[in-house]
Amino acid sequence: MGPKDLARALGSLDLPHDPRLLVGLTTGDDAGVYKIREDLALIQTIDFITPVVDDPFFFGQIAAANALSDVYAMGGDPLMAMNVVCFPACKLDMGVLGEILKGGLSKVKEAGAVLVGGHSVDDLELKYGLSVTGVVHPEKVVTNAGARPGDLLFLTKPLGLGIVATAIKGGLAEPPVAEKVGKIMATLNRDSSREMLKRGVHACTDVTGFGLVGHGLEMARASGVTLEIELDMLPIIKEALEYAAMGLIPAGAYDNQECYREEVDCAREPGDLEMFLYDPQTSGGLLIALPPDTARDFPWPCIGRVVEGEGRIRLV
Repeated sequence: MGPKDLARALGSLDLPHDPRLLVGLTTGDDAGVYKIREDLALIQTIDFITPVVDDPFFFGQIAAANALSDVYAMGGDPLMAMNVVCFPACKLDMGVLGEILKGGLSKVKEAGAVLVGGHSVDDLELKYGLSVTGVVHPEKVVTNAGARPGDLLFLTKPLGLGIVATAIKGGLAEPPVAEKVGKIMATLNRDSSREMLKRGVHACTDVTGFGLVGHGLEMARASGVTLEIELDMLPIIKEALEYAAMGLIPAGAYDNQECYREEVDCAREPGDLEMFLYDPQTSGGLLIALPPDTARDFPWPCIGRVVEGEGRIRLV
């Protein structure tokens, strides 16, 4: 669902107040956080997607990594997961579903969590993902609302995942490219989450369906700052540049562009990189705001900085 439609639907909700709810819907964060006791809070999230690769086991891994990422973005550890399955039983063999579930389970195990069940629906379109429960100390929750002027911005996976997924769906991506990008999407954001926590992270969000600009704007608004993005520093999947030149841009990128472009200031025109800023990522990386004194040697690309402002993106 596009960001405008989602905002319209959520805007009509009369949400109850609960002092134990540490993170809810108001900041557009990656997951909800609920305080259980003084030293323990639960993180709750759900995410499921349509296939982005042809191999069912690989797809299961990617979908699971995508769902688990929300817990890592909040600074937590996954505890339990439940499968969410929409499967066209009249069109696909149950062996396909079995491979998807095996792939998902492999990532749940890698995350150190346990699979406790799930829910399935006979549907016309295949979808798979997880509902994930994680844990975090209430005073160590990482949100998208803590970025401060002077912070450095890091992105832990390259952009262009949605563009390559579009090429895969169209049968235009070479198998080695599909495998390489699939491995990127199937990689857990666990290591980058743990590293940011060691360095006193100020804010974090994972870059998924709303693209770098959309999720960056959520951080900028929630923090009351502007994010300054250096175009030359953006990590880009090389093959995605070729696919983008062929017009293989996902529809969601245009939706994101329409929704967010008025909140982007261009000190420099992005040129061929424009649609990468709006490209909806599947199991994308973490966008992390670190204080400059602890950011030295952080092993992922620095893409900009946080500056004074009022909830905008500036391209330089």
